Amino acid sequence: MTDQQPETPPTETNLFSIKDCALVALATGKKTRQLKEFAKDLAGIDTASIYHHFWGGLLQPRFEEREYNNDFAAWVRHGIHDGVLAEQLAALDPTTFPDIELLRQEIIDLVDTRLDEAEYLAWARATQQFEFIRSQIVVFDTGKQLQKPEELAGEMASLSTSSIFYHFIDARRRTSDGYDDFTDWLASFGGEYETLREQLIGIDPYFSSLSELREQLVRLFSTHFPEVSS
Repeated sequence: MTDQQPETPPTETNLFSIKDCALVALATGKKTRQLKEFAKDLAGIDTASIYHHFWGGLLQPRFEEREYNNDFAAWVRHGIHDGVLAEQLAALDPTTFPDIELLRQEIIDLVDTRLDEAEYLAWARATQQFEFIRSQIVVFDTGKQLQKPEELAGEMASLSTSSIFYHFIDARRRTSDGYDDFTDWLASFGGEYETLREQLIGIDPYFSSLSELREQLVRLFSTHFPEVSS
């Protein structure tokens, strides 16, 4: 009779700790009513402000869909009343930029090009000012730790939307490879979950609400772990 080796328990570093978070909005003191001044202020504003104006709205409770996914596009449309530039800014997907500095430069380039196209925009005053806000993330430990991906599949539907934000969106600022926490954790199990990792990497979180994003993740994990969802 062959002795069976006991299963090696997961190490502390291989456990997945579920976190929750909140974004605290902080004033930068920068306000403007002109597009040219906006571009000038944007060039020197903290990257945390650009991050906030693209992603912060996801964590703000709202009763209707936002017309624009980022605050810059919304202000240009409703403050400056320029639909052309507003649509160009609205089309920007921050996940396609390697870092916020490149995203900043793209916004400035779009604004400068539009100012050259429509000279009146250089002196036009907005009907509502734009205030640059930056945010600071506050992280909460839920105390829940997972040992296996099957457990994550079982927990996904019950995760708060702010947990989804922290682990699937904000994580991209923290991980060395720019991936989400779920993807990086699965990598710690070797190549066993490579297909799932590739599908997670393929999800673009920007043009969905957090609830919609959670539903995508639930469906994806349920496909890979049907025994958990059944």
